[in-house]
Amino acid sequence: MSWKEQVERSFQQRLTDFLDPREQQIMDMLIGSKGDEVKLAYHGGNPYVERKRVVIAPFYDTIQADDFQLTLLQASYQSKFVNVTHSDIMGAFLSLGIKRKKLGDIYVDNGLIQIVVADEIASYVKTNLLSIKTTKITLEEMPLSEFKRKQMNWEESDCTVSSLRLDTLVKEIYRISRKDAVSYINKSHVKVNFKVIEDVKFLLQEGDLLSLRGKGRSKVVQIRGKTKKDKIKVTTAILK
Repeated sequence: MSWKEQVERSFQQRLTDFLDPREQQIMDMLIGSKGDEVKLAYHGGNPYVERKRVVIAPFYDTIQADDFQLTLLQASYQSKFVNVTHSDIMGAFLSLGIKRKKLGDIYVDNGLIQIVVADEIASYVKTNLLSIKTTKITLEEMPLSEFKRKQMNWEESDCTVSSLRLDTLVKEIYRISRKDAVSYINKSHVKVNFKVIEDVKFLLQEGDLLSLRGKGRSKVVQIRGKTKKDKIKVTTAILK
């Protein structure tokens, strides 16, 4: 809200760091629907990204792509000799002392690495990130239009559950026993909205994003009321 007030006072745009989907949702709830004095715009590289920077601007401003200050960095490696994962790339970046909020979405496949970063750290990353795992790389700037991030394929399903507790939904979504669901949660293997949650009784809400280490990502799409037997009807989705 202080960002909104700053824009209203100064009549100048405010640019955020990269926000995850939950943070974007919160920003939209707090600012996006609060009158017509300011407006929000989101951009993270292409329409299919998750992490985006947000411009808060006076309602009369025209927001340009350059206002988001995004840089696409790209490198190639010999995929026949080394397997580079998303986690490897993230670890290499964080080892440089860069905060996660300065990094957007990452794409890695078939010997190609791409990551969207904030303009202000692009030169530093190019100069200092020279290897990932055991492979040497040379990062180059590319047009954002070259970013290969694709649309995610979510497979939806309907279910009825006794409660919206985390252990209950993890059990249902991932088709595992309640004992295993509790074990995963207690071992910090479950994230909700990109944060580790260790409370099995944590109550989920519509729109929450989940991930279970080794079993992928999912989300609560819709809570559709209750059955005659007082069960909760839920639509969930898992990333394929």
